Amino acid sequence: MDIEFVRSRFIKHFDGKTGNIYFSPGRINLIGEHTDYNGGFVFPGAVDKGIMAEVRPNGTDTVMCYSIDLKDRVEFKVDDPKGPRATWARFIYGMVQEFKALGVDVKGFNIAFAGDVPLGAGMSSSAAMESCFGCALNDLFAGNKVPKWDIALAGQATEHKYIGVNCGIMDQFASVFGQEGKLMRLDCRSREFEYFPFSPKSYRLVLVNSKVKHELAGSPYNDRRRSCENVVAALGKHFPGKKFETLRDADWDELEAVKAEVSAEDYKRAHFVLGEKDRVLAVCDALVAGDYETVGKKMYETHHGLSKEYEVSCEELDFLNDLARENGVTGSRIMGGGFGGCTINLVKDELYDRFVADATEKFKAKYGHAPEVYPVVISEGSHKVC
Repeated sequence: MDIEFVRSRFIKHFDGKTGNIYFSPGRINLIGEHTDYNGGFVFPGAVDKGIMAEVRPNGTDTVMCYSIDLKDRVEFKVDDPKGPRATWARFIYGMVQEFKALGVDVKGFNIAFAGDVPLGAGMSSSAAMESCFGCALNDLFAGNKVPKWDIALAGQATEHKYIGVNCGIMDQFASVFGQEGKLMRLDCRSREFEYFPFSPKSYRLVLVNSKVKHELAGSPYNDRRRSCENVVAALGKHFPGKKFETLRDADWDELEAVKAEVSAEDYKRAHFVLGEKDRVLAVCDALVAGDYETVGKKMYETHHGLSKEYEVSCEELDFLNDLARENGVTGSRIMGGGFGGCTINLVKDELYDRFVADATEKFKAKYGHAPEVYPVVISEGSHKVC
């Protein structure tokens, strides 16, 4: 992000005075899909694209907001019971309300912000906004005493209460806790996490966005959750002496024991989830050993499982995955819930340009539009810039 550009817009719209500048990143998830609601692990990292905001207290009870990208200005009172109507401003309003609920005496402030997180690429621009605003509120009104987990949870609560999106915690967690050159294994059940090194010397991470968005919300997503719940219920009946809260509690022998008691579809879904749990742990070990070839192998295995067992891929994403294999890409898979979006690719430096050119040319020839390509670097989480 261009600090001087954000500052110039802030100065223009707020009386020529400057404030503090804060930045929060978007995120990638290297591996671990559809594991969150199954009590498993995810493996995200913060990236070098995100949201930057300049903020200054204004001595009133009014929050004055300017979206640089949308060229839109909104104001609201700190104690306004309803908040603004504009969705983008409700992210700010929600964080103000959640910080007040934490006991922080939030006063009025001026804020201008912009972002370079690509929309629709699954990098979570919304969590980057929440985390950026939370970082600013913590610094300006709480003396940086609000714990990082509370900032992440405030972001999640903002999505739930003020935006209407019932999201998990991974996106906000990654934006707040990210560290340069490190991925994080987050236990979605206990919220325990651990950092793992990710600074490959001869590889790059790149997202290839199909720009195709099929519907994930509603029936397809809920059907897959229901399949997992059906298997958990069957496990509970078959093994009455053991408590099964989610598929996290099952092992391979137990899943095989109930195979005849569940539908073939439900079994396939559960088979993917147990495999994904193992793959996340295998990737952790591989990163500690510096073994990026194994990391890539597991990424391909995840894509296969998401496509054939969980059935959340689509023709366009499978095509991009096949192109990655043809170009010798070390690892490639769907990133996100599926039904569209992008692939995440681990590519050797010497193959990068050829892969990007080939994927762009062949995808456009087949589908009539070029994919969007986003190289990403694992970077620092939410922080004050100056």
